Amino acid sequence: MKDLFKFLKELQANNNRDWFKANKPRYDALHKDFTGIVRQLIDKIATFDPEVAGLDAGSCIYRIYRDIRFSHDKTPYKTHFGAYMTGYGGRTSPYGGYYLHVEPGNSLVSGGVWCPTPAMLKQLRHDIHDNIDEFIAIIEHKKFKKVYGELEGEVLKRIPDGFPKDSPYEDILKHKNFVVSAAKPEEFFYSENWMDEVAEDFRVLYPFNKFLNYTIGEFFGKV
Repeated sequence: MKDLFKFLKELQANNNRDWFKANKPRYDALHKDFTGIVRQLIDKIATFDPEVAGLDAGSCIYRIYRDIRFSHDKTPYKTHFGAYMTGYGGRTSPYGGYYLHVEPGNSLVSGGVWCPTPAMLKQLRHDIHDNIDEFIAIIEHKKFKKVYGELEGEVLKRIPDGFPKDSPYEDILKHKNFVVSAAKPEEFFYSENWMDEVAEDFRVLYPFNKFLNYTIGEFFGKV
């Protein structure tokens, strides 16, 4: 992990194709190591989320190459390594899952459902509203609060249509995503048991993902 952070710090300072080409062998070796890490994490997650068993690690890892076609930022490379693991596919899956983000100064573990389609978001909100006691019990659980804190992401200015205007749960229903995260300092990844600790954080996240994924399964007609 020290080699990975060293590479990413140098990439932050030299985000151009000439530098990356000269350091491509380093990247390839680190990418191979990171794939092995993700494979180990999948095995650990599968001990409490059996849907994840057998997931291909390569399908979970994001490309380092940025899509700059419609971006004002023309730097060609991402300055992080990331992987999204869910039992319903890899990084392109709409289902809730487990995300690992390794970046100097901005590392984190995260999970939930990010950027659902409008129709899916509508169903998620209704299922949360209809099962609000269960949902609150999950996000207010002592361990969940300790690791992840509050729901994150963009919210509406007012409660969406279809819900009581005086709902006591408007702060939840206004969310456009249902995501949580926990920041990790660089030194965290230098511990010998950091993967076990990440797996435990993901274990805490499992009931949250399970709740959301039941709704998404209904949305796709798979429940």
